[in-house]
Amino acid sequence: MSSVQSDSSVNSTFVHPATFFINGFSNIPHGKNYYVFLSLVYAVTVFGNSFIMCVIYLARRLHTAKYIAVFHLAFSDMCGSSALIPKLIDMFLFEHQDVLYESCLTSMFFIYHFMNMQSLTLLALAYDRLIAICFPLRYHAIVTKTSMCLVIAVMWIFSVTYFSVYVSFVNRLSFCRTNVVNSYFCDHGPVYILACNDNSINVLITKLSFGLLVCLPLILIIISYACISLALRKIAHGGDRTKAMKTLTSHLLLVAIFYLPYLSIHILGFTTSLNPNVRIINNSLTQTIPPMLNPIIYTLKTEEVMQSIKDLYKRNKVKNITDNKEQMY
Repeated sequence: MSSVQSDSSVNSTFVHPATFFINGFSNIPHGKNYYVFLSLVYAVTVFGNSFIMCVIYLARRLHTAKYIAVFHLAFSDMCGSSALIPKLIDMFLFEHQDVLYESCLTSMFFIYHFMNMQSLTLLALAYDRLIAICFPLRYHAIVTKTSMCLVIAVMWIFSVTYFSVYVSFVNRLSFCRTNVVNSYFCDHGPVYILACNDNSINVLITKLSFGLLVCLPLILIIISYACISLALRKIAHGGDRTKAMKTLTSHLLLVAIFYLPYLSIHILGFTTSLNPNVRIINNSLTQTIPPMLNPIIYTLKTEEVMQSIKDLYKRNKVKNITDNKEQMY
Protein backbone atom coordinates (compact mmCIF):
# COMPACT_ATOMS: atom_id res chain seq x y z
CA MET A 1 0.00 0.00 0.00
CA SER A 2 2.95 2.33 0.41
CA SER A 3 3.67 2.80 -3.27
CA VAL A 4 1.47 4.09 -6.03
CA GLN A 5 3.94 3.84 -8.87
CA SER A 6 2.57 0.59 -10.21
CA ASP A 7 -1.10 1.61 -10.40
CA SER A 8 -1.12 5.32 -11.14
CA SER A 9 -2.80 7.26 -13.87
CA VAL A 10 -0.34 9.81 -15.19
CA ASN A 11 -0.95 12.82 -17.37
CA SER A 12 1.55 15.43 -18.55
CA THR A 13 1.58 17.21 -15.18
CA PHE A 14 0.04 15.22 -12.32
CA VAL A 15 0.34 11.70 -10.92
CA HIS A 16 -2.90 10.26 -9.49
CA PRO A 17 -3.25 6.85 -7.82
CA ALA A 18 -5.80 4.39 -9.15
CA THR A 19 -7.10 4.00 -5.59
CA PHE A 20 -6.71 5.39 -2.08
CA PHE A 21 -6.50 3.03 0.88
CA ILE A 22 -8.60 4.39 3.79
CA ASN A 23 -6.74 3.34 6.90
CA GLY A 24 -9.33 3.90 9.65
CA PHE A 25 -8.40 2.85 13.17
CA SER A 26 -4.93 1.54 13.86
CA ASN A 27 -4.16 -1.05 16.56
CA ILE A 28 -7.57 -0.92 18.24
CA PRO A 29 -8.97 -4.32 19.25
CA HIS A 30 -12.64 -4.81 18.35
CA GLY A 31 -12.60 -1.56 16.36
CA LYS A 32 -15.33 -2.96 14.11
CA ASN A 33 -17.80 -2.65 16.98
CA TYR A 34 -17.57 1.13 16.62
CA TYR A 35 -18.78 0.90 13.02
CA VAL A 36 -21.64 -1.35 14.13
CA PHE A 37 -22.58 1.45 16.55
CA LEU A 38 -22.48 3.96 13.67
CA SER A 39 -24.80 1.72 11.66
CA LEU A 40 -27.35 1.96 14.51
CA VAL A 41 -26.86 5.74 14.58
CA TYR A 42 -27.56 5.80 10.84
CA ALA A 43 -30.76 3.79 11.23
CA VAL A 44 -32.07 6.20 13.90
CA THR A 45 -30.99 9.18 11.75
CA VAL A 46 -32.86 7.97 8.67
CA PHE A 47 -35.99 7.09 10.67
CA GLY A 48 -36.01 10.34 12.68
CA ASN A 49 -35.41 12.69 9.78
CA SER A 50 -37.83 10.82 7.50
CA PHE A 51 -40.43 11.09 10.28
CA ILE A 52 -39.93 14.85 10.66
CA MET A 53 -40.12 15.39 6.88
CA CYS A 54 -43.34 13.34 6.68
CA VAL A 55 -44.92 15.29 9.56
CA ILE A 56 -44.04 18.63 7.93
CA TYR A 57 -45.37 17.41 4.56
CA LEU A 58 -48.66 16.07 5.99
CA ALA A 59 -49.43 18.77 8.59
CA ARG A 60 -50.85 21.89 6.94
CA ARG A 61 -50.13 24.04 9.98
CA LEU A 62 -46.40 23.42 9.34
CA HIS A 63 -46.54 24.64 5.74
CA THR A 64 -44.68 27.83 6.64
CA ALA A 65 -41.35 29.41 5.73
CA LYS A 66 -39.76 28.30 9.00
CA TYR A 67 -40.66 24.66 8.46
CA ILE A 68 -39.40 24.74 4.89
CA ALA A 69 -36.01 25.41 6.50
CA VAL A 70 -36.58 22.69 9.11
CA PHE A 71 -37.55 20.25 6.33
CA HIS A 72 -34.37 21.19 4.47
CA LEU A 73 -32.26 20.65 7.62
CA ALA A 74 -33.74 17.16 8.04
CA PHE A 75 -33.09 16.43 4.35
CA SER A 76 -29.46 17.66 4.63
CA ASP A 77 -28.93 15.65 7.82
CA MET A 78 -30.17 12.47 6.19
CA CYS A 79 -28.19 13.01 2.97
CA GLY A 80 -25.02 13.88 4.89
CA SER A 81 -25.25 10.71 6.97
CA SER A 82 -26.08 8.68 3.84
CA ALA A 83 -23.00 10.04 2.10
CA LEU A 84 -20.77 8.96 5.01
CA ILE A 85 -22.00 6.05 7.13
CA PRO A 86 -22.94 3.39 4.52
CA LYS A 87 -19.52 3.84 2.94
CA LEU A 88 -17.86 3.45 6.37
CA ILE A 89 -19.76 0.22 6.94
CA ASP A 90 -18.73 -1.09 3.52
CA MET A 91 -15.07 -0.14 4.03
CA PHE A 92 -14.47 -1.28 7.58
CA LEU A 93 -17.03 -4.02 8.27
CA PHE A 94 -16.66 -5.65 4.84
CA GLU A 95 -13.00 -4.63 4.38
CA HIS A 96 -13.36 -2.73 1.10
CA GLN A 97 -10.86 -0.06 2.10
CA ASP A 98 -9.46 0.51 -1.38
CA VAL A 99 -11.48 3.37 -2.89
CA LEU A 100 -11.20 4.46 -6.51
CA TYR A 101 -9.59 7.87 -6.94
CA GLU A 102 -12.69 9.36 -8.62
CA SER A 103 -15.02 7.82 -6.02
CA CYS A 104 -12.86 9.29 -3.27
CA LEU A 105 -13.22 12.83 -4.64
CA THR A 106 -16.96 12.34 -5.20
CA SER A 107 -17.41 11.17 -1.61
CA MET A 108 -15.38 14.14 -0.37
CA PHE A 109 -17.62 16.55 -2.29
CA PHE A 110 -20.93 15.20 -0.99
CA ILE A 111 -19.83 14.84 2.64
CA TYR A 112 -18.52 18.41 2.81
CA HIS A 113 -21.42 19.81 0.79
CA PHE A 114 -24.10 18.42 3.09
CA MET A 115 -22.18 19.43 6.22
CA ASN A 116 -22.10 22.95 4.80
CA MET A 117 -25.82 22.82 4.02
CA GLN A 118 -26.51 21.92 7.66
CA SER A 119 -24.49 24.93 8.81
CA LEU A 120 -26.15 27.34 6.36
CA THR A 121 -29.64 26.03 7.21
CA LEU A 122 -29.00 26.73 10.90
CA LEU A 123 -28.07 30.28 9.85
CA ALA A 124 -31.32 30.55 7.84
CA LEU A 125 -33.30 29.43 10.91
CA ALA A 126 -31.52 32.05 13.04
CA TYR A 127 -32.51 34.70 10.47
CA ASP A 128 -36.11 33.45 10.64
CA ARG A 129 -36.19 33.79 14.45
CA LEU A 130 -34.50 37.22 14.29
CA ILE A 131 -37.23 38.63 12.03
CA ALA A 132 -40.02 36.86 13.97
CA ILE A 133 -39.01 38.38 17.33
CA CYS A 134 -37.43 41.71 16.36
CA PHE A 135 -39.90 42.60 13.59
CA PRO A 136 -43.07 40.60 14.42
CA LEU A 137 -45.46 42.87 12.49
CA ARG A 138 -43.42 42.57 9.30
CA TYR A 139 -42.47 38.90 9.70
CA HIS A 140 -45.04 37.46 7.27
CA ALA A 141 -44.18 40.10 4.67
CA ILE A 142 -40.41 39.52 4.90
CA VAL A 143 -40.11 35.78 5.55
CA THR A 144 -42.38 34.13 3.01
CA LYS A 145 -42.32 30.62 1.64
CA THR A 146 -41.03 32.00 -1.65
CA SER A 147 -38.21 33.95 0.00
CA MET A 148 -37.15 30.94 2.09
CA CYS A 149 -37.08 28.71 -1.00
CA LEU A 150 -34.99 31.38 -2.74
CA VAL A 151 -32.56 31.49 0.20
CA ILE A 152 -32.19 27.70 0.13
CA ALA A 153 -31.66 27.75 -3.65
CA VAL A 154 -28.88 30.34 -3.27
CA MET A 155 -27.31 28.21 -0.52
CA TRP A 156 -27.26 25.20 -2.86
CA ILE A 157 -25.75 27.14 -5.75
CA PHE A 158 -23.06 28.60 -3.49
CA SER A 159 -22.22 25.28 -1.79
CA VAL A 160 -22.13 23.19 -4.99
CA THR A 161 -19.92 25.79 -6.70
CA TYR A 162 -17.63 26.19 -3.71
CA PHE A 163 -17.02 22.50 -3.13
CA SER A 164 -16.64 21.75 -6.82
CA VAL A 165 -13.72 24.18 -6.78
CA TYR A 166 -12.58 22.86 -3.37
CA VAL A 167 -12.35 19.27 -4.61
CA SER A 168 -10.90 20.27 -8.00
CA PHE A 169 -7.77 21.56 -6.24
CA VAL A 170 -7.03 17.97 -5.15
CA ASN A 171 -6.77 17.11 -8.86
CA ARG A 172 -3.84 19.52 -9.10
CA LEU A 173 -1.81 17.40 -6.68
CA SER A 174 0.58 14.57 -7.49
CA PHE A 175 0.62 11.48 -5.25
CA CYS A 176 3.90 9.69 -5.85
CA ARG A 177 4.81 8.31 -2.40
CA THR A 178 1.84 6.60 -0.74
CA ASN A 179 -1.91 6.23 -1.21
CA VAL A 180 -2.75 5.45 2.45
CA VAL A 181 -5.21 7.99 3.88
CA ASN A 182 -5.02 8.14 7.67
CA SER A 183 -8.68 8.91 8.23
CA TYR A 184 -12.07 7.21 8.13
CA PHE A 185 -13.15 8.70 4.78
CA CYS A 186 -11.60 10.67 1.91
CA ASP A 187 -10.96 13.64 4.17
CA HIS A 188 -9.43 16.68 2.47
CA GLY A 189 -6.62 17.25 4.98
CA PRO A 190 -5.31 13.67 5.21
CA VAL A 191 -5.50 13.43 1.40
CA TYR A 192 -3.65 16.61 0.46
CA ILE A 193 -0.79 15.99 2.93
CA LEU A 194 0.08 12.90 0.85
CA ALA A 195 1.00 15.11 -2.14
CA CYS A 196 4.59 15.28 -3.32
CA ASN A 197 4.15 18.64 -5.07
CA ASP A 198 3.16 22.07 -3.72
CA ASN A 199 -0.07 21.84 -1.69
CA SER A 200 -0.03 25.37 -0.28
CA ILE A 201 -3.27 26.27 -2.13
CA ASN A 202 -4.99 23.34 -0.40
CA VAL A 203 -3.73 24.50 3.00
CA LEU A 204 -5.03 27.99 2.23
CA ILE A 205 -8.46 26.82 1.06
CA THR A 206 -8.79 24.64 4.19
CA LYS A 207 -8.20 27.67 6.43
CA LEU A 208 -10.50 29.80 4.28
CA SER A 209 -13.24 27.16 4.50
CA PHE A 210 -13.01 26.98 8.28
CA GLY A 211 -13.33 30.76 8.57
CA LEU A 212 -15.96 31.25 5.86
CA LEU A 213 -18.16 28.17 6.32
CA VAL A 214 -17.87 27.49 10.06
CA CYS A 215 -16.80 30.61 11.94
CA LEU A 216 -18.71 33.21 9.89
CA PRO A 217 -22.14 31.49 10.10
CA LEU A 218 -21.62 30.93 13.82
CA ILE A 219 -20.67 34.61 14.35
CA LEU A 220 -23.79 35.71 12.42
CA ILE A 221 -25.94 33.34 14.52
CA ILE A 222 -24.44 34.77 17.73
CA ILE A 223 -25.10 38.33 16.50
CA SER A 224 -28.70 37.43 15.62
CA TYR A 225 -29.28 36.01 19.10
CA ALA A 226 -27.69 39.06 20.70
CA CYS A 227 -30.25 41.18 18.83
CA ILE A 228 -33.02 38.78 19.87
CA SER A 229 -31.93 39.06 23.53
CA LEU A 230 -32.13 42.85 23.35
CA ALA A 231 -35.59 42.61 21.77
CA LEU A 232 -36.81 40.18 24.45
CA ARG A 233 -35.78 42.62 27.19
CA LYS A 234 -38.21 45.15 25.74
CA ILE A 235 -41.12 42.72 26.01
CA ALA A 236 -42.94 43.85 29.13
CA HIS A 237 -45.26 40.88 29.59
CA GLY A 238 -43.48 37.89 31.17
CA GLY A 239 -45.74 35.35 29.44
CA ASP A 240 -44.91 36.72 26.00
CA ARG A 241 -41.20 36.60 26.82
CA THR A 242 -41.47 32.99 27.98
CA LYS A 243 -43.38 32.01 24.83
CA ALA A 244 -40.72 33.66 22.66
CA MET A 245 -37.93 31.88 24.54
CA LYS A 246 -39.61 28.50 23.99
CA THR A 247 -39.50 29.02 20.24
CA LEU A 248 -35.73 29.61 20.47
CA THR A 249 -34.77 26.67 22.70
CA SER A 250 -34.83 23.99 20.01
CA HIS A 251 -32.77 26.07 17.59
CA LEU A 252 -30.18 26.97 20.23
CA LEU A 253 -29.77 23.28 21.04
CA LEU A 254 -29.25 22.45 17.36
CA VAL A 255 -26.63 25.21 17.04
CA ALA A 256 -24.77 24.05 20.16
CA ILE A 257 -24.80 20.37 19.12
CA PHE A 258 -23.54 21.17 15.62
CA TYR A 259 -20.92 23.85 16.23
CA LEU A 260 -19.43 23.26 19.70
CA PRO A 261 -17.95 19.77 19.05
CA TYR A 262 -16.68 20.87 15.64
CA LEU A 263 -14.99 23.98 17.05
CA SER A 264 -13.58 22.03 20.01
CA ILE A 265 -11.94 19.48 17.72
CA HIS A 266 -10.37 22.16 15.55
CA ILE A 267 -9.09 24.13 18.57
CA LEU A 268 -7.59 20.94 20.01
CA GLY A 269 -6.08 20.15 16.62
CA PHE A 270 -4.41 23.57 16.51
CA THR A 271 -3.11 23.44 20.10
CA THR A 272 -2.21 19.78 20.67
CA SER A 273 -1.21 16.71 18.68
CA LEU A 274 -4.24 14.41 18.71
CA ASN A 275 -3.87 10.64 18.53
CA PRO A 276 -5.18 9.56 15.08
CA ASN A 277 -7.68 7.15 16.66
CA VAL A 278 -8.99 9.86 18.99
CA ARG A 279 -9.31 12.25 16.05
CA ILE A 280 -11.25 9.65 14.04
CA ILE A 281 -13.70 9.02 16.90
CA ASN A 282 -14.18 12.74 17.65
CA ASN A 283 -14.63 13.74 14.00
CA SER A 284 -16.95 10.88 13.13
CA LEU A 285 -19.18 11.48 16.17
CA THR A 286 -19.28 15.20 15.35
CA GLN A 287 -20.51 14.36 11.85
CA THR A 288 -23.00 11.63 12.77
CA ILE A 289 -24.55 12.44 16.17
CA PRO A 290 -26.10 15.89 15.39
CA PRO A 291 -28.12 14.57 12.40
CA MET A 292 -29.47 11.83 14.68
CA LEU A 293 -30.39 14.22 17.52
CA ASN A 294 -31.88 17.06 15.45
CA PRO A 295 -35.27 15.42 14.72
CA ILE A 296 -35.53 14.21 18.32
CA ILE A 297 -34.94 17.75 19.61
CA TYR A 298 -37.45 19.25 17.18
CA THR A 299 -40.06 16.64 18.10
CA LEU A 300 -39.70 17.01 21.87
CA LYS A 301 -38.91 20.73 22.13
CA THR A 302 -41.27 22.29 19.58
CA GLU A 303 -44.94 22.56 20.56
CA GLU A 304 -46.09 23.07 16.96
CA VAL A 305 -44.50 19.78 15.87
CA MET A 306 -45.83 17.85 18.87
CA GLN A 307 -49.34 19.22 18.30
CA SER A 308 -49.12 18.37 14.60
CA ILE A 309 -48.11 14.79 15.44
CA LYS A 310 -51.10 14.50 17.81
CA ASP A 311 -53.45 15.92 15.18
CA LEU A 312 -52.17 13.52 12.52
CA TYR A 313 -52.55 10.60 14.94
CA LYS A 314 -56.14 11.59 15.79
CA ARG A 315 -56.97 12.10 12.10
CA ASN A 316 -55.57 8.68 11.23
CA LYS A 317 -57.40 7.07 14.16
CA VAL A 318 -60.74 8.59 13.13
CA LYS A 319 -60.14 7.50 9.51
CA ASN A 320 -59.44 3.92 10.64
CA ILE A 321 -62.62 3.84 12.77
CA THR A 322 -64.67 5.21 9.85
CA ASP A 323 -63.17 2.66 7.46
CA ASN A 324 -63.93 -0.19 9.89
CA LYS A 325 -67.57 0.93 10.24
CA GLU A 326 -67.97 1.10 6.45
CA GLN A 327 -66.59 -2.45 6.16
CA MET A 328 -69.06 -3.68 8.79
CA TYR A 329 -72.01 -2.27 6.86
